[in-house]
Amino acid sequence: MRLPAPFSQLDLANESLLVFGAYALLAGLYLVVVPLALIWWMQRRWTLMGKIERTAIYGLVFLFFPGLLLFAPFLNLRMAGQGEVDA
Repeated sequence: MRLPAPFSQLDLANESLLVFGAYALLAGLYLVVVPLALIWWMQRRWTLMGKIERTAIYGLVFLFFPGLLLFAPFLNLRMAGQGEVDA
């Protein structure tokens, strides 16, 4: 099969690199950037959220679960205590 003149092999290679780059960018956003932003938001607002905001956050957790799962072993989401307790 012969390609039309404007589509040389070099153009197809560059186009393939652009497509691969776009997929890598979307994967990075889905697996790294948005989950980290979501975790940051949850840590800041956990005790202050209203019903609608909490429902929206739970929906985003469901949507970005694979990325959140990647960072789960490295996070501590426990709330800070009231200070040291003397025994």
